[in-house]
Amino acid sequence: MGFRKVLSALLFALPLVSVNGLRTKRATCPDGVHTATNAKCCFLFPIVQDLSANLFDGDCGDEAHGALRLMFHDAIGFSPKAGGGGADGSIAVFNKTELTFPANAGIDDILDVIGPFLQKYSSVMTPGDFIQLAGAVSLSHCAGAPRVKFSLGRPAPKVASPPNLVPDPSDNVAKILGRFGEVGFSPAEVVALLASHSVAGADDVDPTIPGTPFDSTPDIFDTQFFVDVQLRGTKFPGAGANAGEVQSGIAGELRLQSDHNFARDSSTSCIFQGFVNQQSKLQSAFGAALFKLSLLGQNTAAMTDCSEVIPQPPALTGSSARFPPGKSMADIEQACASTPFPTLPTVPGPPTAVPPIPQS
Repeated sequence: MGFRKVLSALLFALPLVSVNGLRTKRATCPDGVHTATNAKCCFLFPIVQDLSANLFDGDCGDEAHGALRLMFHDAIGFSPKAGGGGADGSIAVFNKTELTFPANAGIDDILDVIGPFLQKYSSVMTPGDFIQLAGAVSLSHCAGAPRVKFSLGRPAPKVASPPNLVPDPSDNVAKILGRFGEVGFSPAEVVALLASHSVAGADDVDPTIPGTPFDSTPDIFDTQFFVDVQLRGTKFPGAGANAGEVQSGIAGELRLQSDHNFARDSSTSCIFQGFVNQQSKLQSAFGAALFKLSLLGQNTAAMTDCSEVIPQPPALTGSSARFPPGKSMADIEQACASTPFPTLPTVPGPPTAVPPIPQS
């Protein structure tokens, strides 16, 4: 009898009570409401509720966008060569140093908002744990977002992150891929992480137009970002800081030069296009890459999986990506030659400007 048959016979011979005994026993939390696979996670449930109600106001708005950006900028501050603690909260503790880095411009806004909550829970959570928890919870308010995993157990930061570790929107594709490659991210994972711009807006790229979204559905985590960035745009006029860069082809949107380049570079264009209208694929790829980012610089063997405290984001209805009003396939600058661009409908009606994200 082969090994598989022996194993199968053994499993079927087990009494039902023994099989049931393999199930993980859950602990009842002190609040009498929640249960957890690991009792160490119980204290997080009321913190999550506090953040959802009093920091994010139940919305995928400016605070949620800022918290997501904060977890990125804190975590990427790690290099096997240059040092840094990664996702350790150093961006909050050593903010006088890290906020001087050009790529961290505007982070002070979300730190000011999140600061009282960070201080409130400082006796039970390290800054690194709090920042990564807040970022994961922020996504739970964005329809279509994945339920991001969360692990607890980051030590307190010891030093500030070295400079020049956070990619800048003006960096070319090769430089950004090199920075992420240094900490173990593939080009596909980097492009997946760009989906954070689906629920984001620019505050400091152009300070004259704060809250300008990067796609036409900034309160929804969807694949529309991967359509909008491939639309033909116009160049910024004049001789200012953004002169010569391509601005979005949709009124009211702002396009980062790095996003524009990722959609057109030969090393990433097909990966970029491959997320159009692939909501489940995007959720899976982004969720995995973001969780991986949240563990940078950490000893994962000393951490506890508390993913179950993160609420399930609202489901996305009508998830199909579309051409904005007045746009069609003729407006797409397709750079991926190996795969046809997906067939999409056009939103009916005249072209309209995307409204800015309300500022806190």
